[in-house]
Amino acid sequence: MKVRTLLRNGGTHLALGAYALFLVFPLLWMLSTSFKSTADIYSGVVSLIPGAFSLEHYRTVMTEQKILTSMANSFIVGLFSTVLVILIALPGAYALARYRTRWNNVILGWILGSQIFPVILVLIPLYLILRLLFLTDSLVGLTLVYVVWDLPFVLWMLHGYVKTIPMEIEEAAAIDGASRGQIIVRVLAPLLLPALGASVLFAFVSAWNEFFFALVLMKSPDLMTLQVELARFTGMEGQARTGPLAAASVLATVPSVLLFGFLQKWFSSGLIAGAVKN
Repeated sequence: MKVRTLLRNGGTHLALGAYALFLVFPLLWMLSTSFKSTADIYSGVVSLIPGAFSLEHYRTVMTEQKILTSMANSFIVGLFSTVLVILIALPGAYALARYRTRWNNVILGWILGSQIFPVILVLIPLYLILRLLFLTDSLVGLTLVYVVWDLPFVLWMLHGYVKTIPMEIEEAAAIDGASRGQIIVRVLAPLLLPALGASVLFAFVSAWNEFFFALVLMKSPDLMTLQVELARFTGMEGQARTGPLAAASVLATVPSVLLFGFLQKWFSSGLIAGAVKN
């Protein structure tokens, strides 16, 4: 019986390890390629470990391309759009979850229905609205577009999470003399940390990785976002500059990884925080 259990557990761990390797291998290959020399990349020798570590592609990216400027633009747009999405979605989700009216289902259905429209369908109306507001080719206009695009999903996600928090917790805090603001800040906010972490991660990564809106709405080279700048590493006839593209892709991955590492503690701390009276 023990042998069968060990074999079953070993098979499960082996399958999970293989799946994890399958997921992480493209990242390892990209990182390896970024440190290979140009001759090493096109030598035809398949190797995960570079023959000689080289920083030439990172130097190329830093000197020839406006990668740092585009990263700054993407960071600004991602940061402000994420803050606006959370500031709008959190009170909206709380109101929809706690104050029941006959319009709640209609509003939630409209929010969910807005996600079925493809990007190309809403691009022209958004462009016309931005042109009327003189916000085309502007980071402010692009930020507003990302807020509109990400808000429905984040609002729906936060609404579902708020509904899982028992009303008894709020009622107990109210009996102890806490005001509505104190209940939200000191009781609900810690419990919502996992949902807020997931929402922040989704909103920022969505804006950071978005390509189509930025490509169509932005024209000035100095206002290009990172994903549009990365597309410039593909030359004529689809011949990509593999080394610089790999180096730029590594740099583009770093902020998302750092954000996930920073928010990771929110996912566990929020599970028990706020539920115990101090």
